[in-house]
Amino acid sequence: MDESGLNFNPPIGTAQELEPGLKRIIAPNPSPMTFRGTNTYMLGTNDIAIIDPGPEDDQHLTNILQALKTTQQITHILVTHSHIDHSPLAKRLSELTGAKIYARGPTGIGQSAIMRNLLASGYVGGGEGSDNNFSPDICLNEGDIIDIAGLSVAVIFTPGHFGNHISFAWNDALFSGDHVMDWATSMVSPPDGDLADFMASCHNLQGRDWRIFYPGHGAPVHDPKARLNWLINHRLQRETQILDQLRIAPRTPKGLAEAIYTDTDPSLLGAAARNVFAHLIDLCSKGKLKTDGPPRFEKTYTLGAGNGHN
Repeated sequence: MDESGLNFNPPIGTAQELEPGLKRIIAPNPSPMTFRGTNTYMLGTNDIAIIDPGPEDDQHLTNILQALKTTQQITHILVTHSHIDHSPLAKRLSELTGAKIYARGPTGIGQSAIMRNLLASGYVGGGEGSDNNFSPDICLNEGDIIDIAGLSVAVIFTPGHFGNHISFAWNDALFSGDHVMDWATSMVSPPDGDLADFMASCHNLQGRDWRIFYPGHGAPVHDPKARLNWLINHRLQRETQILDQLRIAPRTPKGLAEAIYTDTDPSLLGAAARNVFAHLIDLCSKGKLKTDGPPRFEKTYTLGAGNGHN
């Protein structure tokens, strides 16, 4: 049975074995942005690492605890990033089990200089469900190795979707969070998201041979190299579309989204406009576009001195 893309529809709340030593439980938080719900992973044999415990939800907490066998205990809680569909349950799970919480750091860590400057200029947009109370016990560095009873999990920084986003490598498998998914592209919404960081993270992951990606939402990515190539090319094509539209007339992010995302569900046009805004900030930083003063979501953008040509 094909469960790729939009065909992915497994039972919610049931622990399903994906391969020896790995199970997945889907949280009951479906939405246009979370698809069927958040994927919470259980990695290990007896000592178990929970990867992305998910939203603050009593039933999901119960489902995680009930999925443990009598010989198993939760010893580690790993969080890819602090959006409210990934990190809030970590605190209660830690209090109940004594397991420490591992992440890059609290919300706000890892933001690029461009996004810090955007915030310093007075911008207050974004914030799509940030878990501002998130506070890990252990802040991780690039290349750190987490030992889970003999299983080695390596830390890879993958900012772009979110400043503190990291991925976890387990042999040739990667828990890719919201950076790479099978069913949709990752949302990049400033100032939490940064397009230049997103592209750099994709290129970084291309430098290694992966067997499979286990994402934060949706089905596993069975051809990671092809998916990464597609994501990079998709963003480059989107940039070209934006520049082409601005050669016709100046536009706002919302106007560009309406002109470009013609086949998109209207309920998702807001998110599409946020993605466009990420491109506009990146293009402004490269001198290809300009606007009146610091970039803002509501402003109109025009071609810069480079005439928008790559």
